[in-house]
Amino acid sequence: MTAEIIEISRLALHDQVAARLRTMLVEGLIAPGAKLNERELCLQLRVSRTPLREAIKLLAAEGLVDLLPNRGAVAVKLTEADVIDTFEVLSMLEGMSGELAARRITEEQLSEVRALHYEMLACYARHDLSGYYRLNARIHSAINEAAGNPVLSNTYRSINARVQSLRFRTNQNEAKWKNAVAEHEQMIEALAARDAAAMRKVLVAHVLRKRDTVLELLREGEIYPPAKKTRSKAP
Repeated sequence: MTAEIIEISRLALHDQVAARLRTMLVEGLIAPGAKLNERELCLQLRVSRTPLREAIKLLAAEGLVDLLPNRGAVAVKLTEADVIDTFEVLSMLEGMSGELAARRITEEQLSEVRALHYEMLACYARHDLSGYYRLNARIHSAINEAAGNPVLSNTYRSINARVQSLRFRTNQNEAKWKNAVAEHEQMIEALAARDAAAMRKVLVAHVLRKRDTVLELLREGEIYPPAKKTRSKAP
């Protein structure tokens, strides 16, 4: 019994560390392309290296971290081509999720999505971007689950993980944030009406608009600021 309790405690710690690291990566507290310094993270999170390394492996499996030879764990950094390719697939997966969810969602699931939506609106009113994003992500996941297709859900999670931090940044512009909220209102209406075509349309448009914003920010150097130039010393 003691060994079982210790094992559960160890796994719980590893999950907690993964959750905290995930937030740091998504919200840019660990910069894209930056190496995950185990020593610093152990001190910051107040954990030993074992649960930290287990958490990093989990995040690597999710696509938030790349494990590179001779460099260790590095926060994922996508190129413009990566963004275009990923969002192209993601828009189709979200659209399919929305269409199937509109047909299959239960009243209980719909009530849960509505509750999350109202909580998200409260965060929007407070300009709580971090809270808003977490609830936003839960809404998209709930819609995906309501589609009732495990293969679709697993594929969606693995692809969406790599662009979470980019999606987070798209709402830092007030006008774009307001538009995203309006699109979520349309999602709730389509779900409640069981309108599969409308649900697919709004979700595809929603994701592609995210893509366009990400590309705009990338080209302006807002997501991955250019490295500072170092002056060479005179001979």
